[in-house]
Amino acid sequence: MADDALDLPAPEAGARGQRVLDLLDKAIALQTPLVQKNLARARQRNPEATPAEVIRNLERIYVSALTGAGAAVGGTAAAPGVGTGVALALTAGEALSSLQLSALFALSIAEVHGVRIDEVERRRTIVMGIMLGGSGSATITRVAERTGQHWGRQVVAKVPVATLRQINTVLGRNFITKYGTKQGIIVLGRVAPFGIGAVIGGGANAALAALAVRASRRAFGPPPPSWP
Repeated sequence: MADDALDLPAPEAGARGQRVLDLLDKAIALQTPLVQKNLARARQRNPEATPAEVIRNLERIYVSALTGAGAAVGGTAAAPGVGTGVALALTAGEALSSLQLSALFALSIAEVHGVRIDEVERRRTIVMGIMLGGSGSATITRVAERTGQHWGRQVVAKVPVATLRQINTVLGRNFITKYGTKQGIIVLGRVAPFGIGAVIGGGANAALAALAVRASRRAFGPPPPSWP
């Protein structure tokens, strides 16, 4: 009985993990209606831009926005006179903002590739798969029992929803572990002395953004030559 008890996850850990997934679902729900506006903004400067040019623009906007958000919160949280409780509250709010930026980026890239995602399970798979990078891709192809490149297209077109739920269960566990660990490190860094927190916050977010950009390229492959 004692051994069995040791194998059970702590209730606090389970609650924290569920909060991470709830934040992810909230971010996806908030950003899904904004995908078309995001694409229009990315094309605004050059209405004749090709899909490849729009994707590069989306990548630049995403990396810049995520890096800037991390640096701003890191600098504010580490400013003199800001207590640890306030600093942690600031970083918690920025975590949702980061998830929203990442969800908007992933779903916008899918849209440029002509991949329409109408079901929430498919949106979860796309967003978590891209945010988790190579490990997300490996999980999706293993559980879906499919091989080949560009899993983003296969997930939407060919994988049943029941299989997607299995995929998302595994992705969710990995997401809680990896995203929660990274955010925990970032949060601690942001309450460092003034100036250092901004560098840590911006640098950590830049690394997360770069990971997502690389994963999105693997997920969908080369941009389409023209708009449909």
